[in-house]
Amino acid sequence: MPTEQLGDYEIDYSAVRMTDVEGWAAYVTIYGPSPNPMHRNSIFPAQRVAVERVFDSEADAEAEARKAALALIEEKTVRPPA
Repeated sequence: MPTEQLGDYEIDYSAVRMTDVEGWAAYVTIYGPSPNPMHRNSIFPAQRVAVERVFDSEADAEAEARKAALALIEEKTVRPPA
């Protein structure tokens, strides 16, 4: 599972092989700052993104998951708690 730090956010994005159809699904989790360095603060819980798409490869699904996470942050859909 690739992880990327972007400012105050930590992004986990991954691809999961589908069991009912051939292909891969894209998943994202976004964490914000936490007052306790031993715990991550999930502000966008792990969930599938681009749900209408099944990807041919793991790399394609991970790329789409990363793209979705960056869009969520850019649109300010997710924010660290005040």
